[in-house]
This record gives sequence, C-alpha cells and structure tokens, in this order.
Amino acid sequence: MSDHGKRNSTQGLSTRAIHLGYDPATAQGALTPPIYQTSTYAFETVEQGAEYFAGLKPGYVYGRTRNPTQALLEQRLASLEGAEAGLAVASGMAAISGTFLSHLKSGDRLIADKILYGNTFTLISKLPRFGIETEFVDLGNPEALAAAAKKPFNAIFFETPANPNLRIIDIAAVSAVARKAGALTIVDNTFATPVLQRPLEHGADLVVHSATKYLGGHGDLLAGIVVGREDLVKEVRMNGLRFLTGATLSPLTAFLVLRGLKTLELRVNQHAKSAAMVVDFLGAQSAISNISYPALPSHPARAIYLRQMSAGGGLVSFELDGGIERGRKFMNALKLISRAVSLGDAETLIQHPASMTHASYGAEERAKHGISDGLIRMSVGLENTEDLLDDLEQALRAL
Repeated sequence: MSDHGKRNSTQGLSTRAIHLGYDPATAQGALTPPIYQTSTYAFETVEQGAEYFAGLKPGYVYGRTRNPTQALLEQRLASLEGAEAGLAVASGMAAISGTFLSHLKSGDRLIADKILYGNTFTLISKLPRFGIETEFVDLGNPEALAAAAKKPFNAIFFETPANPNLRIIDIAAVSAVARKAGALTIVDNTFATPVLQRPLEHGADLVVHSATKYLGGHGDLLAGIVVGREDLVKEVRMNGLRFLTGATLSPLTAFLVLRGLKTLELRVNQHAKSAAMVVDFLGAQSAISNISYPALPSHPARAIYLRQMSAGGGLVSFELDGGIERGRKFMNALKLISRAVSLGDAETLIQHPASMTHASYGAEERAKHGISDGLIRMSVGLENTEDLLDDLEQALRAL
C-alpha cells in the first residue's frame, strides 16, 4: 500500500475516518472503497485454505466472520476509538449480546448500571437463564459500586451518557474498580461517539456502539460495533459472531456506515451545537422542568463530564409540568419534529421512553431506576436550529 491509506496517529479524526486503511491504487483507482458482495472466498491451493482456517495466515474464508468492506469499517472505527481492533455486526444489540456471551459463562457475575436502553435491560435480565448472575447498581454512586464489588464479578457494563435521562458515569472510577477485581469494563458509547468521548482512554476494556445511530447517521441502516484490545475483540468475533449469534453485518451496510463516518465529526459537532441552543430555549420556558443535558452547568455530574467529554452531544431530555398527558399533547402538536424512536439521524426525533424505548422496564422498575412517566427524550437533528425552535414554540403555545 502507498502512503495514502496508512494510519497516522497525528492525523485528525475526520482525516482518518475518510482515508485510513484504503488506497485507491489497490482498486483500479476507485476513490470510494468497493463493496465486496460475496459470501465465500476461493483459495489458490488447499494448503493456503488450511492456513487461513487455522489462523496461521491472514485471509478471508467465509462471509459470516470477515469481509473486506467490513474489515475496513472495523479498522477505521478502532482507530477513531483508539483501539487495537474492531468488530462490526448486524445491530447494536448484537454487539452487546455477542460481547456478553463471548466473555461471560455460567457461574460468572455481571454488574450493570441501573439506567440502560430498554432492550439492553431486558437482555441482562435474561442472562440468569444461562447461569450468569446479574445485578443492577447505581454506578453513579461510589458507595453502591463499592458494595456491589465486594462480591466477585467478571464484567461491568454501563452507558454514558445513559439512555434516556443522560446521566453521566465516571468511566475512570468504575474501570479502576473493575481492574482491581480482574473484571472487564464494557462501555456503550453510542450517545457520545468517539468525537466527544473515548472510553478506552479512561480505562475501559471494550466499547460498543449502535452504529445505527450517529455512526451511520442517516436513519437508513442497522449496525453495531465492538472495539477494544485485539484478543478481547477476537473472542467476540470467533465465538459471539461466528458460533453464537451469526449476526453478520452485510457488505452493503458496512459500506453505508463507512460513508457515514466521513461526515461524523461535522455532524456530531452540529448536533451538539443545535442541542445546546434547544436547551437554552427550553430553559426559558415556564412549562418545562427537569431538563437534563450533559453540558449544563447544573448537571449533577458536571465535573465528570468536563473530564471525559468534549461537548454535550445531541440528546436532550426534559419534562413538562402537568405530567404525561400534557407531554403527549405537546408531542402531538409538533409539526416539523418527528415522533419516532432511535437517535442520531439528520431528522430531529422525539419520543416518550415510558411507553416506547423503556416500556420493557415496567412501571415499578422505571420508578425504581429514575425514569419518570413524564420524561421526554429528544434527539436534535441537523435541520436549521431556528426552525426547530419555532416548532417547539408553536407546540408549547398549543398547550
């Protein structure tokens, strides 16, 4: 390969997201990396095939475990997160489940934060059927973490910022507790992306993403990513993907995520800029209460945010005075902003966690874990911010 696609640690994030790992000279001058739309690969000799199967030489054998388009995506995401290796899979949930099932076995114990995406919460709740003990803990409370860590554990998992109320967890502090116990720290970095936060730099062992969100960025694909130390990621590829889930990312989808990465830094910075303006607007409205946004000076984990994030991101959560019924009326009055789950799209999306993404918690669990029935979560998109503020204002007037 010429110097064109070589990794350079001094190059910026966007430069690596656009150029790393690919030289047009290797593909007849094609500026955009090709899509390798194949399920299997031919060997020049039986001996070569045997070496590939045994892992004695690098090469491609079968599309379920590796594909050149997928491999380029993995290389770029690993670089952006500061990791040795990456693995791309079919969804964010595949990334999480594949990681758990690869690194945990019957008799092991997993500690998880109490605030998680609803499907992740359900997955962890079901792990005991495989003999894996689980405990949900307030990882924002050092005393609660210390108490949970008195009993041996094998892995600890959390999101930061957390879905849906954007609480912040101290990655370095939790990782230090896990390291002392000989356990893995696994962090979901979907909300922040490597543009705003890189958990491995703060001591985490593995980072997972729903690439469906900001990494893809256009609401037109499903994908997941695991990055970290090479041996840890290889375990997920060869067990979690190859044998346990088969949740392979298609070459076309890998191509689409690669396309999204080219504008990731631009998009994420604009999401954060617009979200900060939305927060300022909401803060001036008498009907709005309990605004949660990581960059707010009043955020309870302000000091941690300043250590591990460079901006507040594109998610905002808040409540309307008058509870859920008033919140529904407000959401139904929106004209430009779409009522939809997911996040990180070009479109601004708004949803009601208690009846949508976190309905799997159940009313008692939501109350226990601090997800109120009146909570509204908004993913601020890439529309002109003035138009978003106009839509929010007219919906508030309709109350």
